[in-house]
Amino acid sequence: MNARSALLALSAALLIAVTGRADAQGTIKIGDINAYKLLAANLGPYRKGIDLALSEINGAGGLLGKKVVVLSRDDGANPGKAVRVAEELRTRDKVAFITGTILSNVGLAVADYAEHRKMFFLASAPLTDKMIWGDGNRYTFRLRPTTYSHVAALIPYAASLKRKRWAFVYPDYEYGQSAVATFKRLLKKAQPGVEFVSDQAAPLGKIDAGAVVSSLDDAKPDAIFNVLFGSDLAKFVRQGTTRELFAHTKVLSLLTGEPEYLDPLKGDAPVGWYATGYPWYAVKAPAQVAFVKAYQKRYHDYPRMASIVGDTMMKAIAAGIKKAGSTDSEKLVNAFEGLSFDSPYGTQRFRAIDHQSTLGVFVGPIGLRDDKGVMTSFKYIPGEKLLPPDAMVRKLRVAKTQ
Repeated sequence: MNARSALLALSAALLIAVTGRADAQGTIKIGDINAYKLLAANLGPYRKGIDLALSEINGAGGLLGKKVVVLSRDDGANPGKAVRVAEELRTRDKVAFITGTILSNVGLAVADYAEHRKMFFLASAPLTDKMIWGDGNRYTFRLRPTTYSHVAALIPYAASLKRKRWAFVYPDYEYGQSAVATFKRLLKKAQPGVEFVSDQAAPLGKIDAGAVVSSLDDAKPDAIFNVLFGSDLAKFVRQGTTRELFAHTKVLSLLTGEPEYLDPLKGDAPVGWYATGYPWYAVKAPAQVAFVKAYQKRYHDYPRMASIVGDTMMKAIAAGIKKAGSTDSEKLVNAFEGLSFDSPYGTQRFRAIDHQSTLGVFVGPIGLRDDKGVMTSFKYIPGEKLLPPDAMVRKLRVAKTQ
């Protein structure tokens, strides 16, 4: 009996070992790094978008005959922690490659890690231009439109206002700094003689809205360019409205038209601001309508901009892996250069010259409907019309190919 028990135990152990190897061989693991705790309002919908696409991908048989699994890890909104998490995902969890990040400084740190480890990295949402130009590298691709594209979508309207004195309010880190620098450069070109009278750089998540509004009021600007988002945006909007800062001052704003940032404001939404955003409730393009219906059916909720990012990221990954026929990083890089992929915005592609996707930007004024902020009279501008020409990109991008 002892010998029989030992034989059965050995057989069971061998079965577990074999099954474990088979499961490992039958799964494609992707490591996703993001500020899940700090920016839950964004990252909850983002993960829902991922899971919606995953259900479609795995429901159709997976990729390369394998089930796809996304392992989500929190980066603590800290570049150093994000790099440590990336290393754990690579060495301990044995992921095929890395995706994610939303904060620009974190995204840049992970991109540097990806280059060092020669590991494919699809940056989903960090907007900094450095991601694909100044600090661009062979292994990093970026999904969301650039800071440059978001700003460029606003410049024609900014110039049409013919306001001379401009002030700026922004989070004091890479994204805010680069957005303001790009706006100043493009507006000077479109409207020579414009003046910049005040820069209000606030610590991310720690704005003293009263002091910022007072400083802006003292500067007497004709127009304001805002880059604040999240809780900082809400505080600024409410303080500025209370003190009538916006009564006679035009405001242009990045991202404010996205439901992640409009919804918390409810009836305090900044009516009249001209912003980039995501008017999911009014877009009639077939791919967008199908996405909204599928999302609402699964979650009994409406999508946010982050939902688009999560869903589209997985669709791009599926297209890239199918084209590469592999999850090998070198083969994925080659496959993603020039890759076409589906999205709720229609067919998009990754440009070979800088690894930037051609997702475009919705832009328009903000109004109120049923005591809730919405974008009105909006238009969609394709990414191809917003990105700079190749000659300019070649000057901006630092070649780091091996």
